[in-house]
Amino acid sequence: MSAPPAGGEPAAIVATTFLLFLFFLYQVSISRPRNKGGVTAGQAMDHSHSTHCCANCGDVAGVDVKLKACKSCMLVRYCNADCQRRHWPTHKNLCKERAAELYDVALFKDPPAKEDCSICFLPMPAILISCISLPPATLSSVPIFDLVEANEELAIQAPDAYYPCCGKSICGGCVHSFCKSGNIGTCPFCNARTGGITSEERVQEMMKRVEANDAGAMFMLAECYYRGRGGLQQDRSKGDELLIMAADLGSSQAHYNLAVGHLEGGNLKKAKFHFEAAAMAGHDDARSEVGKMEAQSGNMNRALKNWMIAASAGNYNAMNNLRGNFEMGHVSRDAVISTLASYNNSCAEMRSEARDAWIRSEYGIT
Repeated sequence: MSAPPAGGEPAAIVATTFLLFLFFLYQVSISRPRNKGGVTAGQAMDHSHSTHCCANCGDVAGVDVKLKACKSCMLVRYCNADCQRRHWPTHKNLCKERAAELYDVALFKDPPAKEDCSICFLPMPAILISCISLPPATLSSVPIFDLVEANEELAIQAPDAYYPCCGKSICGGCVHSFCKSGNIGTCPFCNARTGGITSEERVQEMMKRVEANDAGAMFMLAECYYRGRGGLQQDRSKGDELLIMAADLGSSQAHYNLAVGHLEGGNLKKAKFHFEAAAMAGHDDARSEVGKMEAQSGNMNRALKNWMIAASAGNYNAMNNLRGNFEMGHVSRDAVISTLASYNNSCAEMRSEARDAWIRSEYGIT
């Protein structure tokens, strides 16, 4: 075989390189459609799982193209709102399915730790009765539930007192001990004067705290508007507005009260939304209510999940519901035994001699 002519090899390399370059330009041109009027269903599917290009038109993220994720599912991105609207008929089923999955992950994950009392640093229960010392719960009995059945008023009592002077919430046990030591008329935390202050002056203190974005003050001021206290005219809409502001700042109690209001008004959808928001913020009584609503809807698996989480945090209603469902064969012995242990541990963490003394003396429990 004869050798190629001199200079032929470099020419062949140049020709091959040029052809490869043309092929590359062709691939780029077909991979980046510029049809802003939308694409076919087949083309849309090509981009439906990519976070590097618009799910509708295929524009690739870069200096000139800024993509924004779908806020509901975070699975796809779009270069503008028009592309998102055009792609919605193709995307909506996947979006709703993924959004529901993400919501459940948030709902059923371990809730945040309870807020501690600013003085004794013990976890603050959702309601007063949860922190009284009683025998441990068993498969046959939940003593706190039995006590509440006989003393219904204990189920609605707050476990703490809010002081607008410093914006601190103090557990009833610490307030009781502080007063027993002779310190009456001053804040247990900052020593500010609290005795001799009119309800109008207290409302003014709350308003100052509200201006500082204090969710606790918003919650307390809302109660004043609901009941027409502290020189304020009764105004439920203003109370609702303050609760919504507190809820937006993360107040689980505000979400809980909004849920109760919607429940009483017959709006079950909004009630469930706020109960779930409160539950995700760590309000175990709200989570117990979510379990109750799920059970009433026939979703027993979801009800049991919520009750297990709430009971593990020390909620006696949820623990009693689990015990009852165990007797009916709806939940396994191992699951109940494990939850019982967590329930008893959580209750023990919330108890103290000061809290016991306060509850028993205040409500005449022997």
